[in-house]
Amino acid sequence: MNDRTDSQLLRAYAEGRSEPAFAELVRRRVDFVYSAALRMVCDSHLAEDVTQGVFVALAKNVNQLTNRPVLSGWLHRTAQNIAAQTVRTDVRRRAREQEAAAMNDLLAAEPDAPWEHIAPHLDAALGELSEPDRDAVLLRYFERKSAREMAAALGVSEEAAQKRVSRAVERLREFFAKRGVTVGAGGLVVVISANAVQAAPAGLAVTISTAAALAGTTIAATATATAVKAIAMTTLQKTLITATVAVLAGAGIYEARQASTLRNQVQTFQQQQAPLAEQIEQLQRERDAATNRLAGLFAENARLRSNPIQSELLRLRGEVTQLKTAEMQKKSDPIEAVANARAAKVNQLKQRLEQMPNGKIPELQYLTAQDWLRGATYGGELKTDDEFDRALSQLRRDAKRTFAYSIGEALANYIAGNNGSLPGDISQLELHFNPPIDGTILQRYQVLQTGNLSDISINDPLIAEKAPVDDQYDTLFRIGATGFSYQGTGISWVNGSGKGGFGTNITAKIKPFERQN
Repeated sequence: MNDRTDSQLLRAYAEGRSEPAFAELVRRRVDFVYSAALRMVCDSHLAEDVTQGVFVALAKNVNQLTNRPVLSGWLHRTAQNIAAQTVRTDVRRRAREQEAAAMNDLLAAEPDAPWEHIAPHLDAALGELSEPDRDAVLLRYFERKSAREMAAALGVSEEAAQKRVSRAVERLREFFAKRGVTVGAGGLVVVISANAVQAAPAGLAVTISTAAALAGTTIAATATATAVKAIAMTTLQKTLITATVAVLAGAGIYEARQASTLRNQVQTFQQQQAPLAEQIEQLQRERDAATNRLAGLFAENARLRSNPIQSELLRLRGEVTQLKTAEMQKKSDPIEAVANARAAKVNQLKQRLEQMPNGKIPELQYLTAQDWLRGATYGGELKTDDEFDRALSQLRRDAKRTFAYSIGEALANYIAGNNGSLPGDISQLELHFNPPIDGTILQRYQVLQTGNLSDISINDPLIAEKAPVDDQYDTLFRIGATGFSYQGTGISWVNGSGKGGFGTNITAKIKPFERQN
């Protein structure tokens, strides 16, 4: 689980309700969310409530987040929304309990350290940033990503990512300056990096994983109420009157009462404080016991996975089951048996490529599943090195043939946009591919002719593959004005072993090649 990205973990939970995947997400992000919540609400217990609410929201909205590149931005914005609601609710509760004065004293306390000046305004400042700038700051200083990791997550170059961070830090500095907090950009970065993410209370991640998983899988109103109660169990230390009112409000009792009846009931509940307190303690004990059991199960699962003997035994059992199933399928369905045999050969070919990286070429990305299945028939039984080499060579040929259409279209686009001039270097074609390609793929090709197309014979090749991967079996491709040709190593251009047309003659119509199936 540790080596999977946030998007992969979200997808695993969305598709299969994988509790280990969600638990890993909570483990990664709970410190970040708790620290932001603590700055927002200035109370550790309320921060725990906010943190749990954020992960419950994550569980409920997981289907909308599976393709989000930077999860921390969504978590921070959700924490702001929940924290605001939590603070409003807590203020009303404190007002009812006549504790507003204590709260005001707490909020009015003058900080005496640089971080204490910055912390109360940090999340509001982050909220003022644009989403790209906020994501960059969170990745760099809250998640402590390297410049390369940050650039990869944002989908931009390292230079662009660093500029985005610098711009965001300067806007944060201006935000603090307007509020009387003077700090340099360098000092602000140091203070935020050192203090922004604090460790969440022990056990909070396990509790959140349990409650959020419950909330994420419920579809009926009763199950939803159960998830809410599971979250509320962590705040049972609040005053008895508030807890009792919340329970009765959830059941709909207070909604049908008049204000005068409510006051009478509050007095009655105050008299019943002692027995209700015992019930609360019992619920706390049950909650702690359930949390401990869940933690024990997680630990046991981790122990089994870390035991190499146990893991190997499970793997072998799985292979035996697969072999038995495959054998039964072969006996019951000849067509499926043939399909399975071809699929097995495809896996053999892919494993062979992993064992010999020099046999890979970038063009293999253009092969479809059907191409791979067809390639499985090229090498016979795939028992000898010669059979593997022959099959892989044919697959490379199919991949290069597909790419030849793309490079032909790009060549036509270049010539059309440059008044018939041919490219001086193969890299000049990169911007003329649609869809775009990775420029490194062109390093395997070279320009054979330069100048103007009108000065070149229509039969002359314009672009050619530099060298084969396998001198014995591979073919070399050449692309001309009307199509492409390929031949085995050592065979002349004139006596090529294959060719294909693009459907468009560049000399007649300077426009992109039209691909033929």
